[in-house]
Amino acid sequence: MTIRNSVFGIIAIFLISIVGCKKSEQVIKTSGKDFHKIETYLQSIVDSGNVPGIAIAITNGQDVAYSKGFGVTNVQTREKLEPRHNFHIASISKTFTATAVMQLAEQGKIDINKPLVTYLPYFKLDDERYKAITIKQMLNHTSGMPDVENYEWEKAISDEGAAERYTKSLADKKMISNPGAEFHYSNMAFDVMGDLIAKVSGTSFEKYVKDNILTPLEMYEGSFYFPETKKNLRTTPHTGKPPVVSLIYPYNRMHAPSSTLNTNVLELSHWAIANMYEGKYKNKQIISPSTYAMMMTPTFTIYPNLKASIGLSWFILPYKGLMNYTHDGGDLGYRNVLTLIPEKKLGIILLSNTQEIDIQYVHDKIRDILLSDE
Repeated sequence: MTIRNSVFGIIAIFLISIVGCKKSEQVIKTSGKDFHKIETYLQSIVDSGNVPGIAIAITNGQDVAYSKGFGVTNVQTREKLEPRHNFHIASISKTFTATAVMQLAEQGKIDINKPLVTYLPYFKLDDERYKAITIKQMLNHTSGMPDVENYEWEKAISDEGAAERYTKSLADKKMISNPGAEFHYSNMAFDVMGDLIAKVSGTSFEKYVKDNILTPLEMYEGSFYFPETKKNLRTTPHTGKPPVVSLIYPYNRMHAPSSTLNTNVLELSHWAIANMYEGKYKNKQIISPSTYAMMMTPTFTIYPNLKASIGLSWFILPYKGLMNYTHDGGDLGYRNVLTLIPEKKLGIILLSNTQEIDIQYVHDKIRDILLSDE
């Protein structure tokens, strides 16, 4: 069994106290004083000896206002961590997969309100209700499908047939609720969408995303296919306190859509900006404003008392009167989070190469620094 807890971070962010304040449409002020506080805080985390490395980027409007790496890429080599170094970003990958699905929907190749079996007739679960599962329900975790139990990272499967084999391997899995009835976070549902994207687009999931999302956004070092990532830009996963290098890297092509994008805070800044400006980065429009709005509109309420909901892959919740659009990610040796606050045109990206860090707590401290020092 592999260690994975990205959903716990998502739930944790919902449990913060909600405090009202006056909304503002102005871009947040990002002064040097803000960054000094952040640097002092992040350096103290690395100096504790339990966190090998953490990288941060803050977007302000259409610019990267700040980025820096703290610590090392690997506790054995002691290479200094820089913003250009790549991390396994785990479940933040899902926001890219969902966007790929919605691009194909724009092209008329997918209707997200139709059952998955319309496009993958060999998809089957050990429960007749599977026939009613729609793609939209998979995108907002209401499909009723269970979660992955074992990612088998140690196998490092990388052949192109992995996506279809994974879909066909699910015939003995039981559903846990009626489609559309309840929220159940499902990496399994997102992994199947890799097969969907491949079949509908006529190319592999990884190539489709690279050609239609990563390259247009100038995310040239990013890839869902780990073997093609540059070795000199890789970070190393760590476990334990004090941290030790993991002998296993979290990669299995069967779970690419839910988990395996490797990229850095600088390139994720392009992603944050595109999602701050209705799918547009510089002069590239990767999805239409109307599709963007659909993805960012609540589709299912998760915690009514906290007004927390989910759009299409993005989690949505208020904090101090501001709507936050967020996704975190955690796999063997990595913890990460990305948050957008459109009313302030503010993006926060944190990537760490250890599973022993409470990345959501770190994120919340940095967000409070930025929001309190306007």
